[in-house]
Amino acid sequence: MLEQDGCWLLQLRDDIEGIVHPGTWALFGGHLDPGETPEQALLRELKEEIDWDAPELPLWFVHRESRRVAHFFRGRLTPALTELRLLEGQDMVLAPLKEIRSGTVWSPKRQERRALAPSLQRAVLELEREQGLH
Repeated sequence: MLEQDGCWLLQLRDDIEGIVHPGTWALFGGHLDPGETPEQALLRELKEEIDWDAPELPLWFVHRESRRVAHFFRGRLTPALTELRLLEGQDMVLAPLKEIRSGTVWSPKRQERRALAPSLQRAVLELEREQGLH
């Protein structure tokens, strides 16, 4: 989760059948390549998806499910949104937590609201748990 001025950087996933949670808002990231650590994968994915050479980001939490393990990292997004190049997905925004908590986020490029991917919902639940809201 990358934060800037109280907002989270989100990626609107492509509307491609067969990908995980198509057409929903998610955090940037992806799968580990063979031999990669979660930290290495995150830095590679951020370079591939938004052309950002991110600094190392601290691990926030790990969520284990029967079919996968998700590592969530959290840190500050230092460049302006306009300095990033969206290379994967159909939109990206800096969304305030209030909007994210509503369950849908506005896409300027698509001119519509889209739902949250389960992974983003999980990150919101973790933040609420930390803040004693859930």
